[in-house]
Amino acid sequence: MNAAAPTGVRRPVAITGAAVLGPLGERLEDFTAALLAGRSAVSLTATGPPGPAAEPPPLAALRDFTVAGWAERHLADLPETAGLLRRVVGRAALPAQTGACVALRAVLDAGLPLGPGGEAWGERTALIVAGGGLALAHQARNVLGHHLSPGRVRPSYALTHLDVDVVGAASEVCGVRGEGWAVGGASASGTAALIQGARAVAAGWVERALVVAPVAELSPAETEAFRRSGAMADESWRDEPTRMCRPFDRDRQGFVRGEGAAAVLLELPDAARSRGVEVLAEVAGAGQRLDARRGTEPDRGGQVAAMRAALDSAGLAPGDVDYVNAHGTGSVVGDAVEAAALLEVFGAASPPLVNSTKPLTGHCLTAAGLVEAVAVVGQLRSGACHPSPNVDHPMEPALSLVGPGAVHSRPRTAVSNSFAFGGVNTSVVLRLPHAAPVPDLTPDKP
Repeated sequence: MNAAAPTGVRRPVAITGAAVLGPLGERLEDFTAALLAGRSAVSLTATGPPGPAAEPPPLAALRDFTVAGWAERHLADLPETAGLLRRVVGRAALPAQTGACVALRAVLDAGLPLGPGGEAWGERTALIVAGGGLALAHQARNVLGHHLSPGRVRPSYALTHLDVDVVGAASEVCGVRGEGWAVGGASASGTAALIQGARAVAAGWVERALVVAPVAELSPAETEAFRRSGAMADESWRDEPTRMCRPFDRDRQGFVRGEGAAAVLLELPDAARSRGVEVLAEVAGAGQRLDARRGTEPDRGGQVAAMRAALDSAGLAPGDVDYVNAHGTGSVVGDAVEAAALLEVFGAASPPLVNSTKPLTGHCLTAAGLVEAVAVVGQLRSGACHPSPNVDHPMEPALSLVGPGAVHSRPRTAVSNSFAFGGVNTSVVLRLPHAAPVPDLTPDKP
């Protein structure tokens, strides 16, 4: 096990609120039920730039979302909070709108007060927003609009194009007054933010951390760049779009984009018990490693190192893990590298169950890691692992992939992976609350 950092902090961190916003549901229970049923949100949509032959790109879209509609569904008994939410983000970009909504849901689910009394807990709470370059579609619209008519750019664009607008919006509607910042790590942003929040709580720097991963927008330029690079699936199975995302299948062709947001509230288990709230799950370990290389190519060594660091910090052996939520995008190269890394860490003799949530939710970009962490929490609490659809011809038979139906294996300990461009590798250990080796969530040594 890694030596402890000078703080000597070695303790688990409780998740007491877990919120999600996406096409598969707006509550943890509904989201989990959709996952276990194997329901995919992927469809063809006319929004965004055209694909080949002017065909629309596949997308797991957040359809018909409005702040007012969300407030009616979630804040009917809190009219003042609903009014505040509408005033703060009613005209903001989509990342700030969705980030504020899931932040509120997580705080409410964790049993924390809102309104004038929020400052009592908010001053001791950190707010960490996952992602960088969140409002790219909003920026593109304003840049093109300015080019056509410079006098029509709103002064508020000076704020709304910034990632920190999500920090400000979520802090205002929830009453968070402690530390706050954004953590960028491309597709690993959600998991990196979760790691930083868990470490801040475990180290005693803050009493709680509210970790928020808003919907990340792409402009037509980024979408087309992904398509031209071969990273995005948009050609085969167009008559059955739910089959387009095929992690770990021999015929995989790339990722399918998804729109989703998530948030979790973290605190120490004793603090949760003293408030009389339920601990949904625990962050038991965390690891992050860089490849020391710029680019888009994944590196098995970095992924292996991140997973081993997470297990080491949790005081666990590979055989203690019941389930792995893989990064699994459907990438031709990426899936092969991750499969090799999983087998190197866990072995082929008795590997844990493996699935990927992305065929169901799409790849939620900077929010993916936190959306999938919430998916893991839901699966652990349900005692089942959701299906791995579209694996007609497994590329690596040694992986213990969940099949076309949910597996009720009663997992208690899981690893969730997120790997990103720029050589960013992140891994977290999530578990149901129970007596276990004392974890080490302090920054690990290389």
